[in-house]
Amino acid sequence: MTNTSSSGEMVYVEHKKDINGFPKVILREVRGCSAEVYLHGAQVTSWKNEHGEELLFLSSKAIFKPPKAIRGGIPICFPQFGNHGSLEQHGFARNRTWTVDPDPPPFATISHNKAFIDLILKPSEEDAKIWPHRYEFRLRITLGPGGDLMLTSRIRNTNIDGKSFTFTFAYHTYFSVTDISEVRVEGLETLDYLDNLKNKERVTEQGDAITFESEVDKTYLSTPTKIAIIDHERKRTFVLRKDGLPDAVVWNPWDKKAKAIPDFGDDEYKHMLCVEAACVETPITLKPADNLTHKWYSKAVKVQLSGCISCTGLYCSLDLVLSVNSCQNIFCWRAESSLPELSI
Repeated sequence: MTNTSSSGEMVYVEHKKDINGFPKVILREVRGCSAEVYLHGAQVTSWKNEHGEELLFLSSKAIFKPPKAIRGGIPICFPQFGNHGSLEQHGFARNRTWTVDPDPPPFATISHNKAFIDLILKPSEEDAKIWPHRYEFRLRITLGPGGDLMLTSRIRNTNIDGKSFTFTFAYHTYFSVTDISEVRVEGLETLDYLDNLKNKERVTEQGDAITFESEVDKTYLSTPTKIAIIDHERKRTFVLRKDGLPDAVVWNPWDKKAKAIPDFGDDEYKHMLCVEAACVETPITLKPADNLTHKWYSKAVKVQLSGCISCTGLYCSLDLVLSVNSCQNIFCWRAESSLPELSI
């Protein structure tokens, strides 16, 4: 059912509050696609295609109560991924309430996008005590006319003391899968990874594809531009494409750890898998006036996530592309042509 105003016009962006009174934004497009974004953490918690099928996992026990992070969707890990530093797990961006920019800058190119929101995070006094840097983090979330979902992050160093800052970063994407035992990941074969269950021991992947029979928490290094997540039971393949995001984190807590996580259902590990494009092993350094741009683009029938990392003296950008289709043929996803360049 398409949402329209009293005048019959399509409502592309709707500001609402959930049952607990916490603000969120619903993005809609005419074909019936939708995305849900909470101001807490600037976190996408739902993204559905025109058939109403959910592509992201959200725990039934997720806690929507700041400052607790929301379990599922697409958490933003900044300025620290995991425990790679002295801050709390995955940094503080996902635990903060972001503000809506009422007058966002225009798209860089001519665009027909009407369903989008710009959210901004700046350091608070409390944040400055634990991470003494000034920055501006702007996140634009766009739902395109065809159901495409794009997340574009721009991070700027606004320190006035001339100091650089260094951080690690990830989109901690929770994919919805039918049965984790029927899922395999391809594209990471023969690569080195850090086994986070064994004190980051460096190991070489031996299998032809990654399948799941127990807990996994690995950071793959020097990963290729394409990674496939194949859900056999649902006959769906997620194809993750990336440029310059060197690491890929694969995580599933399995049964024992799932029972120990308070905001995670005992059996929910069967229906989720995190595969995250990240910059973990080699942190990013931004000088004052430097900017980092990261785009995440996805499409309802063909999900796409887009961006690239390149660093010059004054500019750093990260790109990631994710696609979803119904083909499970390895040669099909490996042979797919490159996606059109996105600009914003």
